[in-house]
Amino acid sequence: MARYTLTRTESAEVGDIADRFLAAHDDWNPLRDADEVPAWAEELPLGVRKFLAGARAAEEPITSVANLPLSEELVPTPPGWEMAAKEGAAVREEAVLLLLASLLGDPFGWANQQNGRLVHDVCPAKGKESSLTSASSKAQLALHTEDVFHACRGDYVALLCLRNPDRVGTTVAGLDVLTLPEPVRTVLGQNRFRFFPDDSHETAPQFADGRPVAREDREHETASVLFGPSESPYLRMDEDFTSPVPGDPEAEAAMRHCAALLAESAERVVLSPGEAVFLDNYQVVHGRDLFTPRYDGTDRWLKRTSMVRDLRRTYVHTRSRSRILG
Repeated sequence: MARYTLTRTESAEVGDIADRFLAAHDDWNPLRDADEVPAWAEELPLGVRKFLAGARAAEEPITSVANLPLSEELVPTPPGWEMAAKEGAAVREEAVLLLLASLLGDPFGWANQQNGRLVHDVCPAKGKESSLTSASSKAQLALHTEDVFHACRGDYVALLCLRNPDRVGTTVAGLDVLTLPEPVRTVLGQNRFRFFPDDSHETAPQFADGRPVAREDREHETASVLFGPSESPYLRMDEDFTSPVPGDPEAEAAMRHCAALLAESAERVVLSPGEAVFLDNYQVVHGRDLFTPRYDGTDRWLKRTSMVRDLRRTYVHTRSRSRILG
């Protein structure tokens, strides 16, 4: 992990920039104001700007920035993203995250995730403990590429920790292709795998009782697990929402081999309050530990956004100048 820890002075400077940015706008609207963020980010301390520029150029798989400013009177952890959105919870922290994220890429969102919000709240929600979404707690979130199903998925996933008293871990794993037998690597590099939308994409077809339809019945892309540079390929994988093309046992075996290697290499990243981590969504997959929520306002709470290195990719896909994918 590439890591940068802000000094006390640098942390205060970041907080001041976020405060001035918010004060310059009548109300907080990340989607409306996102185009202005990069200019404000030029005022961030030189040390962190050089660090993140270097991480981007080197394609660091995991990049961390610690000692970011948090509000002294942080509100209790909301009982789900809907309440966080309604109350406008921790907007200063959202501004801090977007300022840093803009140094690596352009934040974007999804029309069918958290009502098209640019910055998401990740916190446990009652009734969703066993769901395959970030609102869960008692179900293991398997290692996955964020939004694995879509060609315009983010280059990075950014997580800013506001609260994590139980030290819940984010699991992260990469793949050393040299450990793959050549026949397996060849299969993984072929368009023999199907990638499905996960359950957080709320407009996936639903049964009458509200349950999402079976994975196999959802619209999907067919592509390869490994792609890009042959000597160091990128990775696209979600154990819960990736499957081989039907009737292809060779692809099924290759996928199992890949999943096993990822599980063996997985490491826990435990975020502390005021720490942001930027995961390269093309090089590592991530998941989350199990934990028992208390729903008393002290549970784990993160802010999350995804970024693309070139926002024009989304413009081309949506045929509009929108940061929100449908």
